[in-house]
Amino acid sequence: MADGFPVRVLRVSDHSRDSAGFTYVYPVVSRRAGGVSIGINLNPNNACNWRCLYCQVPDLKRGGPPPIDLLQLEDQLATMLHQIVDGDFMQERVPPELRRLNDVAFSGNGEPTMSPEFGHALAIVERQLQAFGLLGQIKIVLITNGSQLYKPEVQDVVAQMGRINGELWFKVDRAPQDGFAQVNQVQLNRAAVVRHLIAASARCATWLQTCMFELDGALPDAEEVAAYVAFAGELKAQAPGLKGVLLYGLARPSMQPEAPRLRAAPVEWMKTLAEQISAQGLEVKLSI
Repeated sequence: MADGFPVRVLRVSDHSRDSAGFTYVYPVVSRRAGGVSIGINLNPNNACNWRCLYCQVPDLKRGGPPPIDLLQLEDQLATMLHQIVDGDFMQERVPPELRRLNDVAFSGNGEPTMSPEFGHALAIVERQLQAFGLLGQIKIVLITNGSQLYKPEVQDVVAQMGRINGELWFKVDRAPQDGFAQVNQVQLNRAAVVRHLIAASARCATWLQTCMFELDGALPDAEEVAAYVAFAGELKAQAPGLKGVLLYGLARPSMQPEAPRLRAAPVEWMKTLAEQISAQGLEVKLSI
């Protein structure tokens, strides 16, 4: 035990939300971040409006977040930052090659933008980063399915993120078609996805976030891959703020009923897909 924290070394394969013993704040080491990410969980009730097949949230249910205790959130974030900036957190809990603070990320156990307190939570993050001399020095990341970006109040928060070194990771796992999306277990409208992504990228640096994997022993077929690559190219033309694609595979086991049906895509297949996306003029960051 170190200053109230159980001494457990953080690992890429474990993104436990309770690793600091807090309700809203949790540290992880992220392969995509290349260091430590402080997660903000606005969905501690494990509820989301999507149910992605690969989701690592246990006991996931449909729904929205509970009311957030903003005072508790701020206290937990301040404590976590103090441990990282002024304490021995990095030395005790982080592998040497990952001992850098990369970002504060709104991720958690559901869709962050469904929380009515999302804007207040961003103000807390901004205030605490300023207090520790980190504002503008590290990123503020929003990991989102983009479903709420039609709302002016969500767009306003995203715009504020854009002013303070924010970055938005917008989930697009397959080229959206009108109708039911198997991977995300939700009804999608292609035109709405495009509108929401354009709205996001006009306000904040935005990346597509795409997870590829085998389902029932089969990879996405050539038609699915071609449709996704073409869609990424279309977005590049329509959304000037789109930075590129965060392409990743399965690093941690799904906690959904479909888990036994999923398997990581072969490395060479992922590399080939990354090359196809790059040919559309988009930067690709590949995490396997």
